[in-house]
Amino acid sequence: MQLSIRHRTAYRFDAPRTFGLQELRLTPKSRAGQVVLRWNIAVEGGQIQARFDDQHNNQVTLISLDEGVEAVDILSEGEVETKDAAGVVGRHGGFAPLWYFMRDTERTKPGPLLRKLARSVGDDYASDIDRLHALKQLIAEAAPYRIGATDVEHSAEAALAAEGAVCQDHAHIFIATARLLGYPARYVSGYLLMSDRTEQEASHAWAEAHVQGLGWVGFDVSNGISPDDNYVRVATGLDYREAAPVSGLTYGGGDEHMDVQISVSR
Repeated sequence: MQLSIRHRTAYRFDAPRTFGLQELRLTPKSRAGQVVLRWNIAVEGGQIQARFDDQHNNQVTLISLDEGVEAVDILSEGEVETKDAAGVVGRHGGFAPLWYFMRDTERTKPGPLLRKLARSVGDDYASDIDRLHALKQLIAEAAPYRIGATDVEHSAEAALAAEGAVCQDHAHIFIATARLLGYPARYVSGYLLMSDRTEQEASHAWAEAHVQGLGWVGFDVSNGISPDDNYVRVATGLDYREAAPVSGLTYGGGDEHMDVQISVSR
């Protein structure tokens, strides 16, 4: 399937910014299950300073903001050809070793609720894949998808306590619990072609676990499946922070306001 993606991020500042640097993880790469046919990033109110691959082999675009800027627009868009590989990404790549993906972060540090969830999974399964799919279902039951249930700062433990979650929380809960079960796990940010609409307010997120003999395999708790040809992988990391589409800092007075517009279509 060939997907067309357009992702616009607009910042408006109450007062001029004197300085700013932003890291953009908005560029997908040709990997297992996807081939990038065309991709471009354009910036108004800033300048592209460098492009490099981070420790997860994500392509990062570093931009600086123009001095005195009051508005910044970032447009990332292109076409990607995808195929259904039942969520299997394959062998590990990048500069971070596999053991790195057993490491806890503030968002994935296990507490009593996550430990209880991990114990409930058990080990009476025909394969690791069956066990991880069972985990996916248990998470969906313990923390049903609910728009606005949490915010970007919520941890996996807090999302479980809230008994409601968005896709970012589901990914964090899966990652934290999979690590407790002995599987290296990571966060994935990307795009999803939806059946009922083209326009979206945010990108999508899911998780991957490393399974012996298969490599990395994706699990989307929010939709109850492993990613297929409706998905485009963009960036991976230990948690949201390492795979965030836009991150960085700015200097100047006043508040900032962000608006995101995304369209994904055939």
